[in-house]
Amino acid sequence: MKPLEGITIIDLTHMLSGPYGTMLLADLGARTIKVEPIGHGENTRALLANSTDYSRQGMGAYFLTLNRGKESVCIDLKSPEGLAVFYDLVKEADVVFDNFSAGVTRRLKIDHDTLSSINPRIVTCSVTGFGETGPARDRPAFDQVVQGMGGGMSITGFKDGPPVRAGIPIGDLGGGVFGAIGVLSSLVKRSASGKGEHVDVSMLDAQVSMLNYMATMYLMSGNVPGRLGNGHFVHVPYNTFKTTDGYIIIACIGDTFFQRLLEVMPLPGLCKPEYQEQPGRFAHEAEINQLIQAHIETASTAHWLALLSGARIPCAPVNDFEQALSDPQILARDMVVDVTLQSGETLKMPGNPVKVGGSGNTTFTPPPLLGQDTDQVLSSVLGYSAETINALRRKEIIQ
Repeated sequence: MKPLEGITIIDLTHMLSGPYGTMLLADLGARTIKVEPIGHGENTRALLANSTDYSRQGMGAYFLTLNRGKESVCIDLKSPEGLAVFYDLVKEADVVFDNFSAGVTRRLKIDHDTLSSINPRIVTCSVTGFGETGPARDRPAFDQVVQGMGGGMSITGFKDGPPVRAGIPIGDLGGGVFGAIGVLSSLVKRSASGKGEHVDVSMLDAQVSMLNYMATMYLMSGNVPGRLGNGHFVHVPYNTFKTTDGYIIIACIGDTFFQRLLEVMPLPGLCKPEYQEQPGRFAHEAEINQLIQAHIETASTAHWLALLSGARIPCAPVNDFEQALSDPQILARDMVVDVTLQSGETLKMPGNPVKVGGSGNTTFTPPPLLGQDTDQVLSSVLGYSAETINALRRKEIIQ
């Protein structure tokens, strides 16, 4: 049994932040019913949909990944009859999750106040760029907007270069992760109170939260941090070094690891008394990095990984996607999984990082074709007759 079996989520999400949050919940066992517009479905279905490399069955990689394990129901939420069908679904659900722009749910009459009057136990979650309060609440936002505004880009990149966004879309993904956490928290609270509530998650808030101790350091001192490349503002050596065939990371946090490094690299230049404790190393960061770099570049990544790992010094290669997604540790943790599509073709995707009860979820149902579950959901969940369903379809209320 998966942790969230028995929980039903109505998924109104699109693009990346919302679908990622509901994907995490679906991975954990929640029945996730994706309500999509008639005709074209969620807009992300069209992204890369015509790519030879990055699409299957008319679905691009975005949609394929973010919507695995979900069901698709097409309803016209802008019509009174379609809204009535949606309200019937809300009566049977636990969560309604969206990432519409601020104000859209109220305009569509699917906001928390409206839905809680239909089902007082419903938990609603809205992930927006800037949240539902504050002077920027009505502004649109995408990943890089909140990465930049949240401060993280200002410390990403090299000292003499421009700010750089994170390669992973952490602005979007962070909103989805915190949305999922908010939903789980409200479900636990509901188990005691019997009443649902609204979760308001801002992608910008998530970025500021992840500044974490560095934000506290600034607020304590007034010192604005800058870009350090791959170095660290406290620990030395803590950097990326070029080998004969790639790059390797060495992360010596504390004096003990540095002493171990000296056993692997007994270089006279590193054995100076002033380098044996952190303050001295930090004062001579450039010299230490140069000495290590000159030594590291004489051998391969595999050579140094073997020596450094053998001495239990924190280290890692800088992997590309091919290397990362074939790493034995990643494969042992089921972080590359097979998902079989309706056509019978099997795709590989990233797995579920949450391992509960000693194991992870390694089986996933495929992302849904547009509207493939409309009849089944309306009949089995809502008890609609075939005649009622056919009448709604003739009126183009459902698809």
